[in-house]
Amino acid sequence: CSGINAEWPLRPGMKDKLLAPAYYILSGNSSGEGVIITRSLNETIDVQALNISEGRWYLLQTNYDPWEAPPFYDDRRTPGNICMKEWQQDNVGFKSLFNVLSTKPNLNKLTVYTSLLTVRDGIHTWMQDCETPCTPW
Repeated sequence: CSGINAEWPLRPGMKDKLLAPAYYILSGNSSGEGVIITRSLNETIDVQALNISEGRWYLLQTNYDPWEAPPFYDDRRTPGNICMKEWQQDNVGFKSLFNVLSTKPNLNKLTVYTSLLTVRDGIHTWMQDCETPCTPW
């Protein structure tokens, strides 16, 4: 997956029809290789790429399109961004990412599992349970 960047949506297959809208979250082997592609049924409608020189050292995707405000009852974007900025780029790893994803409100009653993936190490998945008091979404 090396070479993941803003040009990725131009690759063959990225214009195929889909059965449902989707977010493709892709990363490569090297620092700075990462992109989130927002797809409608028929086309790519948004691309966010890592750009460390512009301060985008991480990308965060929740269940809502990044250009729209999240609903007041399920804003996981704001606390997720706060957590990532607190950790800072040099301190981010599996443990810190797991902590971001396992802290309320990112963790809620609808969270079933958390997965972290790397090109080098593969996928790691944990079953999750949000103990009461915990928001339903």
